[in-house]
Amino acid sequence: MRNQLVRSMEYSEHLDMMYLAADGSISKRRINVLQFGEVSFRAYCFLRKFKRIFTIDNVLALVPIVHKERMVIVRLVSL
Repeated sequence: MRNQLVRSMEYSEHLDMMYLAADGSISKRRINVLQFGEVSFRAYCFLRKFKRIFTIDNVLALVPIVHKERMVIVRLVSL
């Protein structure tokens, strides 16, 4: 999990994240990692449209967003 967060920050990749909030609710968010620390990281949250701090241990899943594949699919559909 940590390696994927660091890699996404280094390459400016967007991630889809499943996150466990302090109140026990689970949310899906699209994020762009900005800074990485020992127990938390700061990211731009596209859901809230604001920079937020997330606890690493509360991240349930991460999926990188691959824009290049989406562009290929769009081009094939438009042909």
